[in-house]
Amino acid sequence: MRQIPEATYIQVLVTPFLIWVVGAENTGLRWIESIPATEAATITQNPNEHTQKTVQQLSEYFESKRMTFDVPLDLTGYSDFSTKVWQMLQTIPYGKTISYKELAIRLGDVKCIRAAASANGRNPIPIIIPCHRVIGSDGSLTGYALGLEVKKYLLDLEQPWKSENRQMELFL
Repeated sequence: MRQIPEATYIQVLVTPFLIWVVGAENTGLRWIESIPATEAATITQNPNEHTQKTVQQLSEYFESKRMTFDVPLDLTGYSDFSTKVWQMLQTIPYGKTISYKELAIRLGDVKCIRAAASANGRNPIPIIIPCHRVIGSDGSLTGYALGLEVKKYLLDLEQPWKSENRQMELFL
């Protein structure tokens, strides 16, 4: 886990799949990380209104009761390009995916595909900024900072009919 700045407000969220640590400043949400269960007990929680709202909304998301988020984000200190990529990611609807190539096209330059993929991979606020919704042009699950298993879990959560269809295919 990253070194947590002393001034940051933090809160832990335990879900059936992972344990998450949410970090915020007075101005908004700064980051979300997954941590091993063994580290959860070492976290000193110091919540604020932004961590509390984030934990509430993420809990609803993991219960399939929320499809959008309205938590204020604090993305100060990041490049204009990365911020532009992350803003674009927030336009991908719940349950939908786009390719890295499509992301680059939406950003205005198909040649920026590698830079867009790199910014996608550096996303400090996964789920809220839905970088998991970007997949390979062939439909494959490629690249995800939290691991492909987590990416698959999140996509299946948002598209339960697809995972149900895959399970049904096993019996045909």
